[in-house]
Amino acid sequence: MIRCPDCGAEIDVDEDEVEEGEILSCPECESELEVTQTHPVHLNPISDDLDEEDEEEEDEDEAEEEEEEEEDELEEDEEEDEE
Repeated sequence: MIRCPDCGAEIDVDEDEVEEGEILSCPECESELEVTQTHPVHLNPISDDLDEEDEEEEDEDEAEEEEEEEEDELEEDEEEDEE
């Protein structure tokens, strides 16, 4: 018997019937868990929330870079106008 790393619920898994990389679901909290080891079975939670947060941060970073580039271009245009 193994426990869910998120909620601690017992998960009935037969070591001989699972493979590394297999995705299981916790019956209590419904977390998706990846089998990372089979003897003994070890599970790691798969977090979609983290992936979404990473994507949002990348989008924000790209938007900031674009804004900075636009500001730089405006400053260059203003400098040229002054000359």
